[in-house]
Formats: sequence, C-alpha cells, structure tokens
Amino acid sequence: MKKKIAMTTLLAIAVLAVGGAMIGPIMSNVEIPDYKILEKTENIEIRRYPPLIVAEVRTTGSREGSIGAGFRILADFIFGNNKEENKISMTTPVTQQEGTKIEMTAPVQQEKNGKEWIVSFVMPSKFSMNTLPKPTNDKIKIVQMPSKNYAAIVFSGRGTKDNLTANTLELKEYISRSNYSIRGNPKYAFYNPPWTLPFMRRNEVQFELTE
Repeated sequence: MKKKIAMTTLLAIAVLAVGGAMIGPIMSNVEIPDYKILEKTENIEIRRYPPLIVAEVRTTGSREGSIGAGFRILADFIFGNNKEENKISMTTPVTQQEGTKIEMTAPVQQEKNGKEWIVSFVMPSKFSMNTLPKPTNDKIKIVQMPSKNYAAIVFSGRGTKDNLTANTLELKEYISRSNYSIRGNPKYAFYNPPWTLPFMRRNEVQFELTE
C-alpha cells in the first residue's frame, strides 16, 4: 500500500513537472508589452510603459461574465474574424497568418468604467495604427495609448474576487505611502491560459499614476 502511494505521489510530481515544462515554452512565445521598472518593492513595481496600441471592447454585467464576453469578441478579431478561423483552438496561444491573423499577446486586461467593463488586448509591437488589420466588429475599438506610468502588484493564484480585492487594497496602501496619485479605476491583468496551474499563474492589479 505504501509503495502504491509513493508511486502515485511520484507520478503526480512528474505530471506537474511536465505540465510546467509545457506551459513555459508556450508562454515564452507570447509577446508581453515592454516596460521600464522605475521602482520595485517585493511584488510591487512602478513602471513606465511606452506608447501601445490596444484593441478594446466594452461589456456589461458581472466581472467574470464581462471578461469572458470581451475575450470572445477580441479573440474572434485576432484569429481572423471569420467562421473558419474561429475554430482554431486557444490551446496554442501564438497563431499567425499573414494579412488575416494577429499574434496573441499577454496580458488580457480588464477595467471598470462606470457601469461598463473595458476588456482589452495589447497589439503586437510590430504593428502601427496604419498596418494593424481593421476589425469588422464595430464593438471593437483600436486605441493608440500614450506612454504612461503604472503601479502594479504581481500575484499568483486565480483571479477571484477575494484575490483581486486583497491585492488592490495592498497596492492602494503602497501608493498612498509613497505619495503617488491614482488616476482612474484599477486595471486587472491576466497573463496565462485557463489551464495553467494556479501557483504558476501571473496576475496583476494596476493603477495608472498621474504625472
């Protein structure tokens, strides 16, 4: 019996190790927006982001339902916005087809604006406003964001309400102690596909800072 338990434990460890090895290369192929770290204290960073192009969609309802609805609309856009290409599986987050597809980037971002949620993808850096494919869905807006400063707190686990609330409060307290000023509502950023193990996930709460 002990031997069986030991073998089961070893098998579980092996599965976790293989899973981690598979997830690593997948996520390493996903472009993450470049930024400069101005300050760092444990899991909190003050960052300077360059100008970015984002595709965003506004949705209503619960946070969980909103990000799901927004993600589907934006995923439809980056995978070509036609029935055939909508069937491409999200299990391979980097896909490319010249002229019709846009590479997947991380993170998926979500922020509250009044009664609406804004769900957005950062577009790959190789595109400009002129070269980025135009969405056919009028719910999607392409926005050129200027360079901005953000405070961000990084944490693992699932993006649950409790996790987001606790980290939002911690970040706000840090910002207050550091004499920065917040502009707007918190932005939530999720970097990993849904099958990623909770302890391997990267999530963030971000606040834009006034100059």
